[in-house]
Amino acid sequence: MAGDSRQQDRGKRLLVLGAGPAQLGLLAAARARDLHVIAVDRDPSAPGFRYADRRAIVSTEDEPGIERLAVAERVDGIIAPGIDWPVAIAARIANRLGLSHPISPETAALSTSKLRQRDAFALAEVPQPKYIVCSGAGEAEAAAAELGLPCVVKAPDRQGQRGLTFVAEARAVASAVEIALDASRSATLLVEEHVEGRELTVNGFSVGGRFHPLTVTDRLTADPPAFGVALAHAWPSELEPEAIGTAIELAGTAVATLGISDGPSYTQVLVAEAGPRVGEVAARLGGGHDAELCRAVLGVDVNGLALACALGSEIAPRQLAPAARAGGGCVRFLVAPPGELRNVAGLEEAYALDGVKGIRVYRKVGHRFGPLIRGSDRAGAILAVGESRDEALQRADRAAEVVRFETEPVETALQQA
Repeated sequence: MAGDSRQQDRGKRLLVLGAGPAQLGLLAAARARDLHVIAVDRDPSAPGFRYADRRAIVSTEDEPGIERLAVAERVDGIIAPGIDWPVAIAARIANRLGLSHPISPETAALSTSKLRQRDAFALAEVPQPKYIVCSGAGEAEAAAAELGLPCVVKAPDRQGQRGLTFVAEARAVASAVEIALDASRSATLLVEEHVEGRELTVNGFSVGGRFHPLTVTDRLTADPPAFGVALAHAWPSELEPEAIGTAIELAGTAVATLGISDGPSYTQVLVAEAGPRVGEVAARLGGGHDAELCRAVLGVDVNGLALACALGSEIAPRQLAPAARAGGGCVRFLVAPPGELRNVAGLEEAYALDGVKGIRVYRKVGHRFGPLIRGSDRAGAILAVGESRDEALQRADRAAEVVRFETEPVETALQQA
């Protein structure tokens, strides 16, 4: 995107698939650029709708409906910034309508299927967890015995921990299979080796086939049953520079293997004693406000770069050049007590604390929170910076103590209704 392209893009019509928490940063960036935004989400209360010029209450998985909307709105670009499955829908529709788009339908199909990724990585000899494709409990039990316990059972085409189970005992395999198949869009599931070690996220951006690594963050996760749910992304990683460099190299190889030559990518890397392995790759922005964290600590506007790609605008090399703005930073997620949300207090006090750069609240009064099981159960997030990673985390924790989600047990709320 050239220096004056922000002005050139003003008024262009952009279709954004999703208006939930994972899309908030990009939608806000689109509003700041005076784009005409049509946002699609099946949830009428999706928080990102406040940034849209038009709201379309349509499922992000309704491909025919989304294509009709794109035609009717005469859009200049289409983007799925924060959730996996619509990435492929956006690529296919853009291809059919002759719109500029950073990735091909073929690459999008690879990036939205954990099974296809695994097969592609295996063919290219990219290090990854051992895996076995299964179609039922019997096969899964045999796979778990072969791979060893603990293991992971997952749906091959879901994200956000849907259909994902950490299995520590053989007797739990059958229920994990039921959960995976119930979530899966196909009749298959994956049984994978559980890799013990640190989880990293490598956020990068590719231009003309060149992979540019940006933030490499430690992914701090919750304990089971919220297996795999991030409680914080912390930058910089605590790993030694050599290990970080190896993880970056692996992420770049994985991204190239899937054919992601342009646009954002989000790679989870599992760092074990035997070396790093690719957990998964997404051809999109990180759904945990990773782009906002990158801008806060490195000064690189990844949301703006993603918008440029979606609209076919040129990207200048200087836009990808990091310029350190903080010694450390983090996104710290908020978890509400189970029950019906009555009020969110303490936001102004939290905003006033040192190092707090932003607070997102995902839900409105009346939303019913359950226990933390999946990423979608989180209530919000705090972006904080400091002179070090630890100071950023401490500042985020202090702000989290100030923000109070006041809930009532659902039974009490029903009685009062």
